[in-house]
Amino acid sequence: MQPNTQSTAQPTAAKLFAAGSLALLAFIVSGQYISLMPEGTDFGYFTYINMGLGLVCGWTIMGRRAGRGVTSAINNGLTGMVAMVFWALFIQGCYEMFRLAMRNRYDGPIEALAAIFKIAMGYGWIMLVPTLIGTLLVGGVLAGLITDYAKKRWN
Repeated sequence: MQPNTQSTAQPTAAKLFAAGSLALLAFIVSGQYISLMPEGTDFGYFTYINMGLGLVCGWTIMGRRAGRGVTSAINNGLTGMVAMVFWALFIQGCYEMFRLAMRNRYDGPIEALAAIFKIAMGYGWIMLVPTLIGTLLVGGVLAGLITDYAKKRWN
């Protein structure tokens, strides 16, 4: 088996479609997530950050591994989706921890770092809704299949 010699910076159709499809998935899921939160919650750049993460995860994770068949395409899409959700939870947890740290809510840096994971897990529990999980699974599979098709069609 040959190592993947393709650079992550080199644009390909597969990377473009992977990034676009995960960004679209992030947009849809962010809207669903916002509807689960209490009314009046200020989300700021929540959707834009998640879409940016979708672009990055699609380009770097999914785009490089495209073109290996249907089963690999499905696995690739699910892997990209899981990575996007992981990084979204982590970054949103970091942001919330930083916001609370600026209000002196933590006694020290270790408590603040531990809070990142507690906050991220809390956000993750909110996501455990069948419609949101279904959207993520179907969207991840479709993103993988679209990416694989783009690799076979244009590369």
